Formats: sequence, C-alpha cells, structure tokens
Amino acid sequence: MSDLADMTATQMAAAVRARKVSPVELTEAVLKRMDERKDLNAFITVTGEAALAEARAAEDRMMKGSELPPLHGVPYSAKDLLNTAGVRTTMGSRLLETNVPATDAVSVSRAKAAGAILVGKTTTPEFGHLQAATSPLFGRTLNPIDAKVTPGASSSGSAVAVATGMGPISLGTDGGGSSRIPAACCGVVGFKPSLGTIPHLQLPDLFGANSYVGPIARTVADVALVFDAINGPDFHDTYGQAARLLHEGGASLRGLRVGFIAEGGARVERETAAITAAAVKKMEDAGALVEEAFIDFKSYEAVFLTILRVGLAARTGPLLKGRENLAGQTLIDTIALGHGYSAVDLSNAISERTRLFREFQALFERFDILVSPTLTAPPLPIDVDPTGDIEIDGVNCGTVRGAWYPFTFPHNLSGHPAITIPCGNTKASLPIGLHLCAPWYRDLDLLRVAAEAEALLT
Repeated sequence: MSDLADMTATQMAAAVRARKVSPVELTEAVLKRMDERKDLNAFITVTGEAALAEARAAEDRMMKGSELPPLHGVPYSAKDLLNTAGVRTTMGSRLLETNVPATDAVSVSRAKAAGAILVGKTTTPEFGHLQAATSPLFGRTLNPIDAKVTPGASSSGSAVAVATGMGPISLGTDGGGSSRIPAACCGVVGFKPSLGTIPHLQLPDLFGANSYVGPIARTVADVALVFDAINGPDFHDTYGQAARLLHEGGASLRGLRVGFIAEGGARVERETAAITAAAVKKMEDAGALVEEAFIDFKSYEAVFLTILRVGLAARTGPLLKGRENLAGQTLIDTIALGHGYSAVDLSNAISERTRLFREFQALFERFDILVSPTLTAPPLPIDVDPTGDIEIDGVNCGTVRGAWYPFTFPHNLSGHPAITIPCGNTKASLPIGLHLCAPWYRDLDLLRVAAEAEALLT
C-alpha cells in the first residue's frame, strides 16, 4: 500500500500479527490522514493522545509475543451517538456539548476488547434525527467524492472517515438507514444487523427498538471481521438472550433464490435503476435465481415517522425544554410534531410494523435474499431541504424519507439484517449502492453473499 492509512482492517490486523507493522505506525498514519482531511469535517472529537498511548501498549504486547485479539492495533472511530467512557459524547448536539459518559456502549467495549484503538468520535446531526450532515455543534460534513452532494446521514462522519482512510472501520448507528445511506453516498459498505445481534443498550425502549449498531468499512470482509468481534448475546438485551442467535447455512450465489425489488412503491432515477439492474444481472449470471418481488415500502413512511417523532419527543423533549436556543430548528420542529400524535396513533404504527414484518416473512418463504437499490437516486445536492420534497427525473416524488430512502427504513421496523455495497457509478462519478436483505439471524449468510456480489461488482 502507498500509505498505511489506506490498508483495510483485515490487512492491518494481519500485518500486526506478522509483526510487519506496529500499532503505533498504523495509528500515526491514521491520525496524520485525519489531520490532512480536516476539510471534510468528519470528526467532532479526536482522541489522538489516548490513541497513541493505547497503540504503544498494543505494540508492547505484540513484541512480547502475547496472544493477540482479532482487531489488535487496528484504529477505528465511533459515531458520536455511541457512549465512550471518558471521551466526550455529544449526540451531535450543543445540548450535550460537554457530556462525558462513565461507561462504554457494548459495541465500543467489545471493539476495545478485540484490540481496536479509538481515534475519535464522528459527526452526526443532532440525535441522528435528520437526513442532513450538519448540526449547530459541528457545522457541515462534506462528501469526499463531490462536495456539492450530501455524504448522507446520520452516520455522516463515519462513512466519510472510512472512505478517506481516516480509519478502516467505524461503528455507526442505523435508525432508518443511518449507516447504509451514508455508506452508499460515499461508496463504501454499511451493515445493519438483525435485531439483538449487537446489543444497543442505550435505547430506552429495548422491546420496540428500531435503532441498531453496525460497522461501516471499505470491504465486506472488514465488516464481517468487526461483526464477528462485537456481536453476541447480552443478558441485559431483550432480544439478545439466546446463547447463540446467528444461523449459518453456507449460502452462495449459485442457486440462491433472489427477490429483486426494483421500485418498492417509489420512483427510481433512471441511471440508478439501470446500474442496479446491471448489478443484479451479474448476480444472475453467477448462478443466482432471480425473480421480481414487491413490497410497497414507501407506504410505510408514515409508520416510520410516527415512531421516530414520538420517540424523539419522549427522549429528547425534556432535555430541550427551556434550552431551545441551543438546538437546530429541525430538531425543535420534529419534537413538536412528536407531541402531536396520540397514543392510538402510536399503537396503530406499532401494529403496522407487525404487518410489514409479515410481508417480509411471506417473501422469505420464496426467497433467500431480497435485493434492491439502496437509494432511489444518487447523493442529493448538499443544500437540499431535508424536510422538503425532492424531484427525481424531473418529477416531484414527495419528501426525502419516502422518496429517497424507502428501501432502508423498513428494515429498521422489521428487524431484518441488511447491507449496502457499492455497485457502480453514475456518469457524474457518483456512487450507487446495492441493498441486500436476509431473514432474521441469517447475518452470516448475508455477509457471505454480499462478499461474492462485491467481487463481481468491483
């Protein structure tokens, strides 16, 4: 590699084990890259001194010939929605600008136990509430491919950091596509696992959870490496009680029953549709058995918004009260909308969530994997109104959530694992993502298939 910072996590871990490179060299290279790409504004907090201290300790352990954990010496970042003990965690908001948690999120604790070295906390809109890479606390995060378009949200900084070598992996969160959307916009891989496989105990309602922790990386192999290190049961997690949640059937593209959801009730931009269809055709040529499938994903936008807004009003409303001057207007407006729903509205939305799950399960009686575009169009202009309508192919298609990412938020409601991988670029060199989904707890099969598809498409 021309630069250590450009190595994948898999390469870094192997090089450390072989004593070809030290954790200090890797950490210094990543911190140098972070300094060089400050223009992208991907980090809220940089933990340079602590990271180098950890790297020196990791180097000592390596040189002593001690048994090394799987991510030993590999630098990583974490979205600033995830708690990090002793490291400022702001939720992207001035309301929590000086907040320093006493304990780590489970995913962060497990990454640390696996030997990974935290280099910083990445940018996110306030409390991850908005599909825009901006907040009053840190300003705007830029897409490294084209600064005129969005890098996606809400794991904005995580995707930008990974795409530019500011650490090979980042822990994102995904409440409606928040890892997969920016991954697709930045041309990298974003994974949302099955509900319960990676504990996310910061959520106040574990029974109705729709936010997930998942890795973002440049390759499926790196995502799988991190997932293996941080997944597993947790006594305190409602969905993580089983001794072993994951099932593996040795899935492969050859003979795989693939349901292709080309539109999902939404309009897909012509070039995006063509690139996605070409990617699916390559999977078919490799032996997959492809048939058309359909769920009207867009029709569930109101369900998603009800749960999102009510939850934000309940959790964040009390924190905001009397301190509105510290928050962005979209957060204030979203909380106000949340207060406008009735208990019956919320109960109906929860029931609709169950109906969506049943629609998925009906398709999984016929198919092993569901495939679609990740987004209906390439990355949107950087200054697009995240609460307004968007046009696709010159047609007004409605609001950003239903019109641009109807393929991602349904999986947050249903709990199914999903991943986005790059599948091509537009004539304007903007990345397009392919979205793959599997039944609950078939995460390992999904990752195996995604890796095969990745090899075909890159």
